[in-house]
Amino acid sequence: MTKRDARDTGRNTPRDTARDTEELLARSFEANRPRLLRVAYTMTGSLVEAEDCVQEAWLRLRRLDDPGTVRDLTAWLTTTVSRLALDALSSARARREQYVGTWLPEPLVADDSHDPADRVTLDESVSMALLVVLERLSPAERTAFVLHDVFSVPFPEIAEVVGRSAAAVRQLASRARRQVEDGRPRTPATEAEQRELVDAFTAACQDGDLPGLIALLDPDVVLRGDGGGKVATLQHIEREAARVAPMILAHSDTVGPLDIRPVEVNGAAGLTIRGADGQLSVMSFTVDAGRISAIDIMRNPDKLAMVPDLD
Repeated sequence: MTKRDARDTGRNTPRDTARDTEELLARSFEANRPRLLRVAYTMTGSLVEAEDCVQEAWLRLRRLDDPGTVRDLTAWLTTTVSRLALDALSSARARREQYVGTWLPEPLVADDSHDPADRVTLDESVSMALLVVLERLSPAERTAFVLHDVFSVPFPEIAEVVGRSAAAVRQLASRARRQVEDGRPRTPATEAEQRELVDAFTAACQDGDLPGLIALLDPDVVLRGDGGGKVATLQHIEREAARVAPMILAHSDTVGPLDIRPVEVNGAAGLTIRGADGQLSVMSFTVDAGRISAIDIMRNPDKLAMVPDLD
């Protein structure tokens, strides 16, 4: 029987069946991709590593003898991506010990032209404030917290990822939760409050208004910069408004005219800044109790390759 005969009789050839199965598998995987990327990104703090983990999960799925035997594809993919992300995180820890200067997570940047429906992954679960706190945790603690508290994965499934008992994973998540709560804003701001503060910050910097800038900052504000040894930035973490504000204004004066644009950075109000030298910076803000409590400046060009062209 020819292929045309098979179509005429309503029967699929083995090749047709295989193609249909492959297409169904691909559609199911793509439906899960946003969640998988968010899982891997939250665990690693790197969009590049997250995408590598998700791609490897797809390859492993295709290599299964019979993917149809996977009863819960979402759970299988989440477990697979989580294991890959845990391996990537454990490996990255050693590299980060040799990192030049302060290591910050890779920022996720979106401008105001994006449809709000496209921002589903840019919420509090991937905020820069949370990602910075997660860096304090061990890989196992971070995995347990992210999977359980952020993505509601049951402890027995997390136990398969980290290779420990469900009871041990519960303890890991509990310890991580205490550290995260200590590092999170006590009184988070609304989106409108965030943008109002960042706009006021921008105006104060452009006007050279030192008292006005200090008034926007928490007295114990933290300023961090990540240049990765590739571009100039802060040598150390700086603290206290009376010290941080003059440093920011002095930097604004020395780099020349700035192209400053309001954007979303990991779901919160932020800025992209391009100096007269063409060097791009991404600035994110943590707001607590009506003031800016942390400013993170990403300048490492390797971590800004995914920033959209906002021209």
